[in-house]
Amino acid sequence: MVFEKYFEDYTLHAVRQTGGRTITETDIVLHAGQTGDFYPHHMDAEWCRTQPFQQRIAHGTLVFSIAVGMTAGEINPRAISYGYDRLRFVRPVFIGDTLRATVSIQELRGDAKRPNHGMVVEHCEVINQKGETVLVCDHLLLVEKKKPA
Repeated sequence: MVFEKYFEDYTLHAVRQTGGRTITETDIVLHAGQTGDFYPHHMDAEWCRTQPFQQRIAHGTLVFSIAVGMTAGEINPRAISYGYDRLRFVRPVFIGDTLRATVSIQELRGDAKRPNHGMVVEHCEVINQKGETVLVCDHLLLVEKKKPA
């Protein structure tokens, strides 16, 4: 879905939520192949049974990638992703866990380098089916202003 939203159109503390996404073994295997991360924590079920979590865990980068995909359902030609800050993998994610994300506008500020744009900081929290937080991060969006400075 494409929509145009200028910096002035964003509302501080506005919240949106995603639908759910269940993590599968295929997700983990594909991510391992794409990244080269074949650590036993993700790939070796027998070894994992001897470890504290006793089962394979999803790559943190996989969970982050899925969260980005879940929260990026709308295309805004007036904004561009400037990156992510404060990324934390809070809890492990296992095969069969269903994740949802909540995004809230945490901050709206000017951009000293680009006076015709503003910075929108979206706080993203990913939770599992138990309501436990598994990942948090801040997404920085550089957004065009309606009225040039």
